[in-house]
Parts: sequence; C-alpha cells; structure tokens
Amino acid sequence: MGARSLTLRPELLDAARAELRSRPGVLLHGPAGIGKSTLVAALTADATGTVLRCSPADEDARLPFAGLVDLFSRVPDSRLDALAPEPRAALRAALLRGAEPEDGRSLLAVRLAVLEVLRALAAAGPLLLVVDGLQALDDPTAEALAFALRRLDGPDVRTVASERVADGEQPQRLRSCPPGTVELPVPPLTDAEVARLVRTGVDADLPPAVLRAIQDTAAGNPWYALELARAALLGPPPSDSGRALRIPRRLRAPLLDRARALPEPVRHTLLVASAADRPTLTLLRAAGLPDPAAHLAEAERLGVATADTDGTVRFRHPLMRAAVHADAPESGRRQAHTLLARVVTEPVERARHLAYARPHEDEETARTLMSAAESARRDGALAAAGELAGLAARRTPGDRPADRAERLLVAAEFACDAGQSAEAGEAAATVLAKSDSARRRVRARLVLLRNAGQALEGTRALIEDGLRDADGDPEAEAWLHHWAAVRGLLCGELDEAARRARRAVRQAAVAGDTETRIGALATLARVRSLAGEPVDADAALEEALALAGGAGGGPQSWRLIRMRAILALDADRVTEAHQQTTELLAAIGEFAGVEELLATLVSLTRIQVRAGLCREALRTAARCSHTMAESAPALYAAALAATAGGTAEEARHLAGQAVRASEADGDRLFLLRALAVLGQAELLGGDGRGAAAAVEALRRVRELGTAMCAADPPLLHWYADLAEALVVLGETDEAEVVLREARDRVSRDTPGGAVAALERAQGLLEAGAGRAKEGAERLRAAVDRLRRLPLPVDLSRTLIALGTVERRSRRRSAARTVLGEALETATRIGATPLAARARDELARLDSGSGEAGPELTPAEARIAELVGGGATNREVAAELFISVKTVEGTLSRVYRKIGVRSRTALAHAMAVAVIASGAAVDSGDDGQAKAPEQAVAVAPAGRTQSRRALDIRR
Repeated sequence: MGARSLTLRPELLDAARAELRSRPGVLLHGPAGIGKSTLVAALTADATGTVLRCSPADEDARLPFAGLVDLFSRVPDSRLDALAPEPRAALRAALLRGAEPEDGRSLLAVRLAVLEVLRALAAAGPLLLVVDGLQALDDPTAEALAFALRRLDGPDVRTVASERVADGEQPQRLRSCPPGTVELPVPPLTDAEVARLVRTGVDADLPPAVLRAIQDTAAGNPWYALELARAALLGPPPSDSGRALRIPRRLRAPLLDRARALPEPVRHTLLVASAADRPTLTLLRAAGLPDPAAHLAEAERLGVATADTDGTVRFRHPLMRAAVHADAPESGRRQAHTLLARVVTEPVERARHLAYARPHEDEETARTLMSAAESARRDGALAAAGELAGLAARRTPGDRPADRAERLLVAAEFACDAGQSAEAGEAAATVLAKSDSARRRVRARLVLLRNAGQALEGTRALIEDGLRDADGDPEAEAWLHHWAAVRGLLCGELDEAARRARRAVRQAAVAGDTETRIGALATLARVRSLAGEPVDADAALEEALALAGGAGGGPQSWRLIRMRAILALDADRVTEAHQQTTELLAAIGEFAGVEELLATLVSLTRIQVRAGLCREALRTAARCSHTMAESAPALYAAALAATAGGTAEEARHLAGQAVRASEADGDRLFLLRALAVLGQAELLGGDGRGAAAAVEALRRVRELGTAMCAADPPLLHWYADLAEALVVLGETDEAEVVLREARDRVSRDTPGGAVAALERAQGLLEAGAGRAKEGAERLRAAVDRLRRLPLPVDLSRTLIALGTVERRSRRRSAARTVLGEALETATRIGATPLAARARDELARLDSGSGEAGPELTPAEARIAELVGGGATNREVAAELFISVKTVEGTLSRVYRKIGVRSRTALAHAMAVAVIASGAAVDSGDDGQAKAPEQAVAVAPAGRTQSRRALDIRR
C-alpha cells in the first residue's frame, strides 16, 4: 500500500460514495494537508459522462472568473454558440474569449449562461462538477455556481467539492454547492495509520522515538507527517534546540505567515510558551513576561495560540508550537529555556531546560542532569531518564573522559529500559569503541545483548570477546555467562544453557552479586523445565526466591514470580498462575523495562488462553503489540490470542509473522511456540488443506523439540495436535507413531491436560481408522478428565471432536448433546473459532435426517472426490501432501463404505451424487431449497438418495 492510497481512509471513501449516489453533492472539509484532495481524486476517478473540474489556489481568489475558466476549459465553443446572444457574449467574455463583462446585467447574463450550459451538458449524459478548494474560489465564479446549482436538479448532476477549514471549524462556502449537499469532515489519521504512512512514504524505518515525535507533532495530518519524516531523514535537529524533530522551512512558512507579523513582545511570549512542557499564564508571568494574557489574546486573533479559561496555553496545532520554537534564533531559544529553568520546580523539566539553556560542556550542569535522570528512572519515566543521561554525557567536559563514558553507559541502559534500542545501541557502541576500561566495555556489550532482543543466535562472538575483557572479574564473568545461558535457551542448546547458568550462579556467588545469581537461577529453572525436569526447575526457583527475599522481594523477584506462574500453568494450576501474573503486572506498573513488561504480558496471554479468558487474552495481546510491535514474542502472543478469541485467518496471518520474526532472530524457543500456534490455527478450519499446512508446521515443532531435547508439558499438546492433523489427512500410521512417541514421555507427573490432549488425538485416530466406537470411548474419557480441570478451551475442543465422531456414527442425540455443550462453553468464554466449529457441526447434524447410513471422514471424502474426478493415486497424494500408501489405504475404506469395487464404480457413484445434489437444490421434503453441500449423498453400491446415507462433502 502506497503513501497516497493510505490517506484515502476506506470507510470515509465508501461513505462519500454512498452519499453521492443519493445526494446531489458531497463537500469534504478539514485543515490543510488532511487528505481532502486525495479523497476528491478517488471519488472522481471512476466518473462517467462529463467531468468539469477546477482546483483553485489562494492567489487565484483575486482573479475574477479564474475558477470558471478552469471549469469550462473542456467545454467546446459549440456549446456556447447555442446560447442566446447576450448570455453567449457575457460568458465568452468571462472565459476570456471576448470582452470582459462590465455591469450587473452582464454578470447576470454570465450566471444564466452557466446555468444553460450545465443544463445542456446534463441532458447529454451524467455531469459531475468538481471544485477542489472552495475556500480559494473567486467570488464571481462562486456566485455563478451558486446561482446555477440552485436551479439544476435531476439524478444526472452531481457535485464533489472540498474546502480547507481550521480544525473544528465548519465550511463557509456550502452555498456554492447544490441544496442537499452532505458535509463530510475528513478526520486525522490514527497513530497506526501515521506509522504506516511514514514507513511507505519515505521508504525507511525511523527510530521509534522519532516516529513517536512525528505522531505527536503531526497529530494525524498526513502532509505534516510526511514532511516531518523526510526532514528527519536529513539528520537530527540541533542538540540545543530542545525538540526531537527538525521542522522544515516549507512547513513553517504557511503556518507562521501570520505569526511573523505579530509584534516582537508577542512573538517572545509565544516562544517561551513553545519551550515549556506545560505552558500556563502563571508560568509565563513567573518567567518575567509582562502581560502574557494580552499577548495570547493578540495571538488568538490570528489563530496561532490561545489561553483557556484556566490559564492553560494551547497552540492551534502541535506543529504550530514546534514551528514557533524552530523559527526562533538560537539565542532566543536559549533565553527562553533560561527563563523557564529559573521558575520550573519539577526536577526533570528543570534539568532539561537547564541543559538547553547551557548547550556547552559544564560539569555542574552535567551533575544536575544525572541527578534528574536517576530521579526520573526511580519514578518510572524511562524515556526521560535516558534523554537526561544522554544530555549529561554531552555536557561533561572533555577532560573527564571516564565520567563521560560512565554517563553515556547509564544513558544506554536507561534507553534500553525504555525500549529505545537505536539510542541505546548508539551510546553503547560509542563506549565499546572508545573506552579504555575493560569493565565498561563489558557493560556496553551487555546493553548490545539486551538490544538484540530474541536475536541472540549471532551474539556468540560478542559474549566471548566480553569474557576476555572480564577475565579476573567474577562479577563481569557472571554477567556474560548468564547471557550465554539465555542465548543457549533461545537457540535450543539446553545442555549448554544449563552449564552456563550454573557457571554464572557460581561466579555471582563469589562476587557477592545477588541480582545476577537470582537471574541465573531463574534461567536455570526455565531450562530444566523445558527439558522436562520440573523437580530441578522447582529447586532452582525456590533457591532464587529465597535469595530475593520471597515473592515480595521487589524487582529481583519479578522474573521468579513469572517463572513460578508458568510452571503452575504447565501443571494445569491455571487459576494460581493467573492470580500470580495479574498481581505481578499490577506490581511492576510503569517501573519495569519493556523487556520485563513484554515477558509478563506474553505469559499472561498464555495463561488467559488456557483459562478460557479469550476476550481478555485479545486485550493483553494488544498490549504486547503496543509495548514492542513486530517482535517475535508480541506476534506469538497475538497469534495465540487469535486462535482462542479471534478468527482462524487472523491467527494464521499472525502466526506466520511470528514464525518469520523468530527465524530472522534465530530464536528457536519462540520459533517452537510460533510454529505450534500456526499448526493450531491451521487446524481451526477442520479441512484437509488446513490440516496439510498444520502437519507441515507441527512436524517442524517435533523436529525442533527433538533437537532441543525439550520435554515440557506443552510439547505433548503439540504432539497431540500433529497426530490430529495427520488423522484428518488420513495418515493414520504416522499419527500412531507420533502418539507412541508422546506416550513414551508420559509419566505419573504428567499434567492431566496433556494426558487429555493425547486421549483426544487417540480417539480421533481410532475413529479415523474405522473404529468409531473405540474412538468415542477415548474421547469421552478425555472429556471426563477435562471436566475436572479449569481448562474450558481444551474441553470445548474435545467436545467438538466427540460430537463429530458421534455425528458420523449417526448417534444424533449424543452428538447434539455434546455439541450443544461445546457451543455453550465456547460462546461463554469468547472462544469464537471453536464456537464457529461447534455451530458448523450442529448445522451438519441438522441438515440430515432419515435412515442412517455410512459417512466418509473429511480425508475420505476429499480423496473420493479427487479419484471420482479421474485423478490418479499419485496425483491425489501430491494434491493433499500425503503418501501414495495413505491414498491406497483410504480408498480401500471408501470402497467398503460405499459398496463399490473399482475406480470406475466410484466415479459413477460420485457423478450420481452430484446429480442428486442438483435435484435437492430444487426441492426437498420440506418444500424448501437446500444447499448442494447439504444435499449430496451416495448410497451403497451407487444407489442415489437425496436425504440420507453418505455425505461426500464432509
């Protein structure tokens, strides 16, 4: 999607088109740059008949009939020649094709001539008048149009116009449109739309902090956003400007055309107000400005800024404020910040003003800024803390290199906490390249490792180089061994991860570094849990919690609480896991860094999905995306939530993105999860094509899990999903192998939810192999087990599986009971995809009646259709991504069910079924038409039946 098309706002465009079909005209209005012209162009792109258009500029407003000249530029002289002599002469003069009209009678003649020409054009076919910029239309043309349009009627005359008005104002030139014209305001873009517009418009990804500044300053105006983005690509603003963005001169000029004419004292007041974080009349008076209220009243008359009744100063638009600040000379900006630094009491704001008032190296200023940065970090203002520490480093005198490097490192760490990876990486790289301190270089590498997020696969050299710098420093060695353990965990090297984590624990104990020791123990617990060693995981976790002072030990315990919740989740203690995680999220609030916050939100999403809190999971996943958009964990959480409460299509799309992001990062841990969710999403459709895609994804899960030596409970759920997908494809032999592998991993400590998942898959396998009775018994056992557990999503899914098997076995009453329970449960918890599956199965149940007969499974039906259509066994196997052996075995079962012995007989039965389905569309026993997929049936030995027997579409 290009930048231009993004500004169209499809909903508004559709609304305008609908209005234009029933109304004589549409008037789009809004401020400059909001996208009116783009919408006008889209509305008129497909117009038929005659289109007369003009796009007047502001300077055209003083030129009489300039708009009419443009509008009638495509009207041939022959149309004018048909007019009466006086109107013809007047119109030709107005169009500069004759002498200029001289009096009122001539002006009236022009208006009559315009009316007659438009009537003639409308009589010949559809007529569309387009005026893009009514505010700049010259008065004579506006009056002529108003005169004519009041007298024109009929469905073949339409008007599309736009008018530039200030924010919140109404259009003033509606009289130049036909009576009944609908007014449509063009709203600002959302932040997400601005982000997409900027990305496509400048073909570059801007740093997140710059993008946020563009969103705040442009306030949804696409023209402003693109201009600011292009200016940002030219380089950052001057470091002493006090603004995050460079404001290009071509934006300043139209905004400040009136402001520049204000007296100097008024401009000075506006400058000081633009420099303040929260400007008020009280603040401006305290800063020594003599009469700010009078100055703001004068600025208000020109539409620049105003003071509210409570004294708050507000600029007409955020960009106006930025433009006033950028337009001032450097000395003026410094003076404004000096005045504010003297009167502002809030420490962070005061320090910022002090830094911009003194844009030179000064140790006192640097110390003040560092103190304010630390205060901001304690208060949870992470971005402000990073900004102030960076300013402190730049203000540090050059003869204090150690202090400058230390402050730059702190700035990098604070920026990393705030998720500002570009700023953090730049600062850390500078320290790594220039510092002569081995310990500082190690710390710089730690920032770069944090910055890598999930993409730690390529950081081995960074860690090993750091260990050489850390040699002899047990604390620094502990830091790096811990990171090596995290890397091993994400890359699926579990033995290496456990070894490194233990090494980090020992080195941290030697150094007396409790925080790193706790973190390494938490990582060791996660590794042992993933390896299927819950006892070892609990032991490491309890040791870490003891060191942290228990669950109430503050930030050191956050990760431990989250880990404990995940272990509870894996053990089916869902309520306990949910309580722990929601309490943790409330505790960390705004004080946690983005990594900590994202990890907690992802964990909560997992827990909410298993607990059946599907709507809440969607909201939590949205917070994940807001915290760190496009990251593999956030995409995984969004996909997982969509499988529970969204749509299958959305879940597949997000899971695919999560897979690609994990592969790009080299993050095997989240790749495992993302592939598992992709498999689940593909299974939601319940058809063979989705099952084939599910098998492809879940086979990779199996391979990755084996390579990682993973053995935690979620893996058993994923094995069950793979077996189910194989059954849908008819690959029952491979499904049996998968389930045998999974059963070998089951022990007496295996949670009931994982055992029920395997029972569900085994039940479907039995039914798919033609042993429906045994399959139903297995599924009932799984249902009974799940009814004793707080896992409503798993229960709904298993009830649907049982209902499907019962329906295919023609146990209609039993099927209706369990499917009804599945639908009620799924609807209550907001599990939209499962509710849809349950409704679909009930609809299939309701569509058939009469004498019972055999029914094909989805895999059997699809193979029967392909073979009946003339496909060879090899062609069927290629189409369905299954083996030729599976096709042969499935065909044998189909032959037995239908009562045929050859491909020719099967093809005949299929052809008869299609004929029967066509007849059933026309009539049924109840006298109502039926859909073909509900009516097609094949009886044994090829006998046709329209209401019973073998449903080949299911």
